[in-house]
Amino acid sequence: MATDLRLVVFDVDGTLVDSQADIVASMTAAFDGLGVAVPARADILSIVGLSLPQAMARLAPDADGDGLVRAYKAAYVERRAAAGARASSPLYPGARDALERLQAEPNILLGIATGKSRRGLDLLLDAYDLRPYFVTQQVADFHPSKPHPAMLHAAMNEAGVEADQAVMIGDTTFDMDMAGAAGMAFVGVSWGYHPAAHLTEAAAVLDDFDGLDPALAQIWER
Repeated sequence: MATDLRLVVFDVDGTLVDSQADIVASMTAAFDGLGVAVPARADILSIVGLSLPQAMARLAPDADGDGLVRAYKAAYVERRAAAGARASSPLYPGARDALERLQAEPNILLGIATGKSRRGLDLLLDAYDLRPYFVTQQVADFHPSKPHPAMLHAAMNEAGVEADQAVMIGDTTFDMDMAGAAGMAFVGVSWGYHPAAHLTEAAAVLDDFDGLDPALAQIWER
């Protein structure tokens, strides 16, 4: 189906919001609570973007993965409730302005593909009043973990676009590989949780959100 629509799909943690303090603290609480050695901070951040069962399997393959998932969720919810979603997961500089610019374009649709749960994403979007920005929201509850392309296939189907009309924005190799598996272009960001040097398949790697619009224009002019 031919269309002039374009779809821009965003990762959340490490791309739109900086949630690393709560992620690391909640992982630490979960591992401590089950008497499992706490992974290094860099190792914890390296798995951000994966669904929790896959993340725990990487961090502690011999531990009780289900127990760690439950303990992490409980710790994360407790911290977020105490501080509020805005304090727990502040927007990166320029994120809201970028979303507003793109939403104002009549042929651009916005989406989300995240390892967060539906509940976690809803709380975040409501805290910033961002829910109306995104026509498609794909979460970990209903899809295989990144880098499986199911989230992006669903997003494109809901938006009514093909892969050459869509771009994934993210900070990790999981986002990059998911986009590649879906046949979509990928734009990386340097401020997230994986080193920018690892985003080797990115059409561009941004140092700030001001570079997003030119990067998208260049991709769609090809």
